[in-house]
Amino acid sequence: MTCVDGRGGVLTPKLSRREVERSEEASIMYPGYRFWKHWNIPSVLIRSCTSLSASLHPGGCSPDLTEGHSKQLMNDVRSRLQEIVGASKNWSDHLQSTKERASLSNQLVSKQEDLPHRRMKDSYLEAYLPLGSQPNLREKYLNVHKHVRFGRILEDLDSFGVLISYTHAKTDNPRSPFSIVTALVDEIDLVKKMIRPDCDLKFTGNVTWVGKSSMEVQMHVSQYHDDVYNPVLDATFVMVARDPANKSAAVINPLKPEGPEEENLFKQGNLNKAKRTKLKETSLLKTAPNEEERNIIHNMFLGTLDMQTVSFRSRKLPANSVWMDQTKLKSLEICHPQERNIFNKIFGGFLMRKAFELAWANACVYGNSRPHAIAVDDILFQKPVEIGSLLYLSSQVCYTEDKYIQVRVHSEVVDPLTKEHSTTNIFHFTFGCETEVKQVIPKTYGESMLYLDGKRHFKARIIKN
Repeated sequence: MTCVDGRGGVLTPKLSRREVERSEEASIMYPGYRFWKHWNIPSVLIRSCTSLSASLHPGGCSPDLTEGHSKQLMNDVRSRLQEIVGASKNWSDHLQSTKERASLSNQLVSKQEDLPHRRMKDSYLEAYLPLGSQPNLREKYLNVHKHVRFGRILEDLDSFGVLISYTHAKTDNPRSPFSIVTALVDEIDLVKKMIRPDCDLKFTGNVTWVGKSSMEVQMHVSQYHDDVYNPVLDATFVMVARDPANKSAAVINPLKPEGPEEENLFKQGNLNKAKRTKLKETSLLKTAPNEEERNIIHNMFLGTLDMQTVSFRSRKLPANSVWMDQTKLKSLEICHPQERNIFNKIFGGFLMRKAFELAWANACVYGNSRPHAIAVDDILFQKPVEIGSLLYLSSQVCYTEDKYIQVRVHSEVVDPLTKEHSTTNIFHFTFGCETEVKQVIPKTYGESMLYLDGKRHFKARIIKN
């Protein structure tokens, strides 16, 4: 397949002999690899990366970063976003930049057909995290177990997904009139238990589905080791475009799939949207549990009754079990300007990192061992978090099965002046342990609903994997 760039030039393959030899193997190991390979797209250039040396672990440094190539680095993604939006780089200047952005509203259109179509390849980007090539970068990503902090990867995925979205909705003007934010983390599935801290990571992704003001972004992370990129995770984010003041929806460019593979990706995007709508309609906050779920809860309740007293109020904990109300772990964060995003709200990646690390700590305490992340899903960003807010994070083990732990994290902000509380996010994390864990048992009806909700999320991820 031959691809042509915007200037009419042919995009020629830049695969090494080693990559060509392993392409068939990689297409099986890494979903989507064959799709990216057929595009033959070179990396998007944003800033030049020079003088990167491979002085560490053999095979830990990607040849793309050690042969003098100019590549987009993950550290440059945030800077690029600031340039696209025209965001202030200093907190003290944010009010002026907000006023300047308001004048960009006249660049928006009301009808999607007035905007040119985009292809999937138009938004394709690559970004490198040179953990093997740049040792001084490693400490930021290192945990106490000498592996990469997954919470940091969540931050990078959030920024990268926004940049991909802006690439799809690019305009002829130097500053974009769109305010693109993360609306939902649909799913993140991890292939590896642990991520090495001494090998380069490569992020790839593009827009695979577009509605009127929303778009689905698929991203993949792989790590260079033993002369080949090995898959780490696959992620699907839903992004939304809004006006310059971030107050109302904005129409974005439609997407035109090319070929059967792209058409299948686009159809999957429609299916994902329909699935999200159905899950929202069947939420336990709106509808009663089904018959099977009601039987599960009733049988668990009967299993906790003390038959000697013959009373519904007399409860006892079954063997090898833990009451759900004993599995909570909480934290408080003060939302400082340092954690702001390009729109002067608290960075969504920061929220995900803090929620994940709290959930991981809870799973660690519950399972009495070091857990590993398996999946993240259904993170809905209900409202932005303002700078200066007090952020309360409350985690709870809500479902367990065999060696797995499902943790739910509830995020709410409190205005320190008005004392007003409001929910901003609900996070769902699936962890695996080395040994079987105790069963978590709900005691109240509300906890039973949390149990069933956790079971639904767990089954959706495990069955898919």
